Amino acid sequence: MITYQLTIGYLYGDLMNIYGDTGNVIALKKRAEWRDIEVTIKQISVGDHLKPGEMDIYFFGGGQDQSQDIVAKDIQTKADAIKEDIEKGVPLLSICGGYQLLGAYYQPFNGPKLEGIKVFDVYTEASHDRMIGNIVIETKEFGKLVGFENHSGKTYLRKDARPLGKIISGFGNNGMDKSEGCIYNNAIGCYMHGSLLPKNPKLADWLLEKSLETKYGEKIELKKLDDDLEDKAHNTSTKKFS
Repeated sequence: MITYQLTIGYLYGDLMNIYGDTGNVIALKKRAEWRDIEVTIKQISVGDHLKPGEMDIYFFGGGQDQSQDIVAKDIQTKADAIKEDIEKGVPLLSICGGYQLLGAYYQPFNGPKLEGIKVFDVYTEASHDRMIGNIVIETKEFGKLVGFENHSGKTYLRKDARPLGKIISGFGNNGMDKSEGCIYNNAIGCYMHGSLLPKNPKLADWLLEKSLETKYGEKIELKKLDDDLEDKAHNTSTKKFS
């Protein structure tokens, strides 16, 4: 019997962790351990060296502009490893500031443009509009997802970028084109804080399945969990906020 093991790479958890983003890492860890999958969480921050193949899942949360400025410089040293892993199918979930720095660039109001590492074919510009509140989207892969957004940056998808989903309620990428997030291979960027994965266990399990399939080279079907309470909370939230 195979004992599965996963390493979650938490990108800049000391600098990019607002609005409960660490709850996503906790949710991944617990949903894996409930299935007897061994999990190691590795913090990856400024000055740390990262090699391709070290991580089985990445998580990258949101942060304030000051933190983003620091992280934007450092993540360039890790760009090749992250992008190589994503091309191989390693899953990634990024939220808000993390999402922005995985695009082409983020342009703040003051100061120079912060270059991203171009995982997603998107770019972000600061705005005077504060987009805050509960958000519900419809996705092809996961059905409805519910979260909480709080951002002033407006993200725009370029021609070949595919949105994660379509807005049912809320603002999403920019408050105008009804799109939310971006998905490339098994990598996801979005504005859904709060925490996203405890509210959407189907998405959490998809990330776990993709990580195991990529690592072990076989089709994975996770053991079913008793998600009665999670499903009730998800369904109640999507109904309430739609």
